[in-house]
Amino acid sequence: MPITSSDIQGASDASYTPSAPATLICFSHLRWSFVFQRPQHLMSGLAQHYDVMFWEEPVRIPGLSAPRLAETRDETRGVTVLVPELPEDVVDEEAALRALLDDALAGRRVAVKWYYTPMMLGFSRHVAAECTVYDCMDELANFQNPPPGLLARETELFAAADVVFTGGSSLYEAKRGRHHNVHLFPSSIDTAHFGQAREDAIEPDDQASISGPILGFCGVVDERMDLGLLKALAEQRPDVSVVVIGPVVKIDPATLPQAPNLHYLGGRSYDELPAYMSGWTAALMPFALNEATRFISPTKTPEYLAAGLPVVSTPITDVVRHYGALAGVQIADTPEAFVAACDRAIALRSGTAWRDAADIQLAEGSWAATVTAMGALIAAARNNHGKIEAIVSPDGWPPEPQHHDVMVVGAGFAGSVMAERLASAGLKVLVVDRRPHIAGNAYDRRDAAGLLIHQYGPHIFHTNSPDVFDYLSRFTEWRPYEHRVLAQVGDQQVPMPINRTTLNLLYDAGLESEEDVEAFLAARAEPVDPIRTSADVVVSRVGRELYETFFRGYTRKQWGLDPSELDKSVTARVPTRADTDDRYFTDTYQAMPADGYTRMFERLLDHPNIELLLGVDYAQIRDAYPHDHLVFTGPIDEYFGHRYGKLPYRSLRFEHRTLPQPQVQRVATVNYPDEATPYTRITEYKHLTGETGPATSVTYEYPSAEGDPYYPIPRAENQALYKRYEALAIAEGDVTFVGRLATYRYYNMDQVVGQALATARRLVRRLATPMDGGEPSLATMPTEVAA
Repeated sequence: MPITSSDIQGASDASYTPSAPATLICFSHLRWSFVFQRPQHLMSGLAQHYDVMFWEEPVRIPGLSAPRLAETRDETRGVTVLVPELPEDVVDEEAALRALLDDALAGRRVAVKWYYTPMMLGFSRHVAAECTVYDCMDELANFQNPPPGLLARETELFAAADVVFTGGSSLYEAKRGRHHNVHLFPSSIDTAHFGQAREDAIEPDDQASISGPILGFCGVVDERMDLGLLKALAEQRPDVSVVVIGPVVKIDPATLPQAPNLHYLGGRSYDELPAYMSGWTAALMPFALNEATRFISPTKTPEYLAAGLPVVSTPITDVVRHYGALAGVQIADTPEAFVAACDRAIALRSGTAWRDAADIQLAEGSWAATVTAMGALIAAARNNHGKIEAIVSPDGWPPEPQHHDVMVVGAGFAGSVMAERLASAGLKVLVVDRRPHIAGNAYDRRDAAGLLIHQYGPHIFHTNSPDVFDYLSRFTEWRPYEHRVLAQVGDQQVPMPINRTTLNLLYDAGLESEEDVEAFLAARAEPVDPIRTSADVVVSRVGRELYETFFRGYTRKQWGLDPSELDKSVTARVPTRADTDDRYFTDTYQAMPADGYTRMFERLLDHPNIELLLGVDYAQIRDAYPHDHLVFTGPIDEYFGHRYGKLPYRSLRFEHRTLPQPQVQRVATVNYPDEATPYTRITEYKHLTGETGPATSVTYEYPSAEGDPYYPIPRAENQALYKRYEALAIAEGDVTFVGRLATYRYYNMDQVVGQALATARRLVRRLATPMDGGEPSLATMPTEVAA
């Protein structure tokens, strides 16, 4: 069942109560009292549910005779800080640290081991925990003078971790292929804390005496800062003061540029920052563009904006991606452009429209919501603690692997339908999935607000097949739902697909009938003969202007290719209507599973002949679990080890956000066809589920060239490559390939179900001979590639 925020506490132990919390020990390369940032926010929040111990890097003490552990308590945050102190001449540092750690944890039940650095595995890998977390907030290997062996230790940590979090989108993209359970949690914001800067705060004395407009920076001053930008700004704008707050580390303070209007105030506490920011006119993020900043996702951006400050930043990828569209965030990549951007930021303070837009975006995330969402994922991992493999089975898993008639690879629509049909025919079926859950990309879960969301983007069920609908109706009740989509065009939101209402809103055309629409479109159409590409389909029907408004940019983002490079089937899927029907689909059956997709899959797979093996790669256990026949629903090129090269797929990256308001969109999905907008659409789930409440949940979709394969790219050369793999599949013994990825087809959900139903019927009919006692066998089943 989906995990909710109430499950954070007490997972896997019914006796766990707030008065006797289990231990979370956090291993961090950053010191608790250094700069208040991501580790401090998260550990403070998790301290409401766990006894949090924060383990810092060791310090060498001159004259110390034996290792010892310095322990302090941050009563405000509820965190115990542990600092190992070692003699200067200690020989085996890891052995000394291991002994100190064992003493600190004696008598405790460790619920969570949480790592910010893989380097601390050496002395802590032996500690038993119900869940191991790797919160990857930086690419430490790219920092100046990384410790030897860091990359090898990180590989070990990925293998040991139950769940991986990343602190930014760029890091997520870099790490998601290295673990089956990676989740993006970008920097959140304590809006109320930094919002104090907007009030009548008392400016500290050491800053109050500084004259002129103040441009400020707070944070660590290290190799990530472009000191040349600071120097150019101070020299070219002598009437402007630059204030830098934060410790100087890993660089020589003597190398810092000096000027009468450049002020280094040193480190300040987290609580003091709003008072300093209250005196600033704008805020700076003068980061160098180097390996150390390649994957950073600075917490400063939302903090500055919450303080009511315009921001000037160099083009850090995650800053541009998440905040670059805001008027209050200026992006500049050269000293001249940076100085000019600072001038624009200073001018912005005379208005408030930029700040209102920033506030809307800031409302989408908080540290409390991040803690709750992370806690739910940790609870899920703790609930599986102690299982060698994550098994879901009606009667429990036998101690030794048993023989199965069929191994099904993949617990999505294709695999689950195949498994249910084969099991109902009397076959023993083992379903294997590398993800730790069933339902494939249709998997839905409860988020931090308790709302049902689709983890891998919105899935809208629709079909014209009574057979498909009737089959799935055995496993779910339905909630009637007709999907509607709006497209953001300029400052208007208009129906998509294009219909009469769309044209009247855009052109004030006064179209009153279908004949009017046909004539309107015919006047703009540019006939193309023959029609070969997606661009040809649209231009020949509605003309170039509507093509460029609705299709070109969206398609380029979605597929990474111009429509002129894609098969005509892509845009042919989206019709143009002459009437006012604003439904996205016109299928006979349109509905959503009443209890969600995951619950439907649970019922579908609840069969005595089905066993589930989740969270493992079938390739690693295929030989260990005897079976007569294999049903493969994964990428066909992966099955054959990419023998002829990889088949091209498009992937997606999802950002799930919870917003503190009942509703934000008029319809479930709003498309953004403009190429300048990095995401393709935003979906609000309440429209799909019918749920209500004071908060709402949305998902932003970002197409990507890397990541899990979602969409086969429909081009002639890709089909030719697939045909080579199909030939291998036909020659492969005792294997059936079925589903979107295994047959390299751009199928809707109902089409996958229909394909699986037909394929399962053929498999059952083609059973070779009954075994003794009349049980069927697949021992001589030939290979099949589903049509």
